[in-house]
Amino acid sequence: MEAIFQSASGAEQNFRGYCQYLGELLGNLDFQVIEKVAQLILDKAKSGQTIFLAGNGGSASTASHFAADLALCSRPEDGLYFKAISLTDCVPVMTALANDREYREIFTTQIENLFRKDDMLIVISASGNSPNVVAAARLAKKLGGVTVGLVGFDGGELAGICDLVVQVTTATGEYGPG
Repeated sequence: MEAIFQSASGAEQNFRGYCQYLGELLGNLDFQVIEKVAQLILDKAKSGQTIFLAGNGGSASTASHFAADLALCSRPEDGLYFKAISLTDCVPVMTALANDREYREIFTTQIENLFRKDDMLIVISASGNSPNVVAAARLAKKLGGVTVGLVGFDGGELAGICDLVVQVTTATGEYGPG
């Protein structure tokens, strides 16, 4: 990605190069896995299970937005309700846990309290190695849930833990498109 910006002669060329690169990355996604994740989300909604989401930094924002989008997908006229909770949305809980315990427990403590067998956890991490996100995935699996990792780079530790993994393969440290 850095080469795109260094070789571009102006903003338009930067944007064109970046968009082309993003298109290549998106074209390399495993669409069969994406279809399985989408079906799993629908199945969880139909069975009344809860979908939890977690991530740090920009991934926390993505988790929050994803949960809101799922909630807006609910169709009461069809009886289809998406129970979606972003574990990043309650800042007082997160900061209290980080302060009183440790940052690594900001998601696991919430999962211990709220997560039930057959619920779903979607974790979002560019590196796939964030200790608190990895711990959350491990705990959700231990509690009988299904885990989905949305990861970048080489997938990190989450690629080997999660039941399903959607990976945008990029160079390590390339956070922009991941």
